[in-house]
Amino acid sequence: MDLTRKKILAAKTLGIGKNRIYFNQKNLAEIKEAITRQDIKTLYQEGIITIKAIHGRRKIKRRKTKRSFGKIKKKINKRKQEYVKLTRKLRRYLIDLKSRGIVDKELYWKLRKKIKMREFKSKAGFKEHLNSLGVKFDEIKYKIEEEKSRKKINKKPKELKENRKK
Repeated sequence: MDLTRKKILAAKTLGIGKNRIYFNQKNLAEIKEAITRQDIKTLYQEGIITIKAIHGRRKIKRRKTKRSFGKIKKKINKRKQEYVKLTRKLRRYLIDLKSRGIVDKELYWKLRKKIKMREFKSKAGFKEHLNSLGVKFDEIKYKIEEEKSRKKINKKPKELKENRKK
């Protein structure tokens, strides 16, 4: 007697795997007559169909081997977006510091790696770290003001030319 279809039906109705279903060998004729889910439930309540206990430690022991980096499925869009925004902001700021000559090449690459490792939570934390390294922001402010004054000087001749044309 082939009762594989009955086993599948019983597994679906009881909500377990088909390998855990056990049919009582004395009452196979009754199991063969069962067609609906309700019939399967009544046979289970009567004790003709039984469920085998779980063997092994798979449910108890955490599946550490399967939880590697590519297997973890979580919604990461928001975290990833935050990471991208922060790293772009910090990298832009670091490039700006490098172009002004405040940060040398070696320190630039060390800081860039730290940004990639997400060591800084914000731009303020990044500035604090720079202060602890000995980079002085007074120099930065001075250099920024210097650049602004240079830009103003460069604008003056253009303004003069415009005034002459009028």
